[in-house]
Amino acid sequence: MRDFGRKVEDKFNEARPRVEQELNRVIAYLNDEVVPEVRQGSSRALRAAATQLAKLAEHLDSGSNRAGDR
Repeated sequence: MRDFGRKVEDKFNEARPRVEQELNRVIAYLNDEVVPEVRQGSSRALRAAATQLAKLAEHLDSGSNRAGDR
């Protein structure tokens, strides 16, 4: 049973550099490709929300002005 454990440990140790290399590749991809896209999409969404909120505020302001005119 000890031999089995040792063999498994040896296989993990052999695979470790490759796993670390792939993990670094995934991290680099996320940082270089995914994060900038998410940020760009988020900023567009925030600008659109700000525009809609400004329109809503104008609508509320014009509605309160009309209610005061009665």
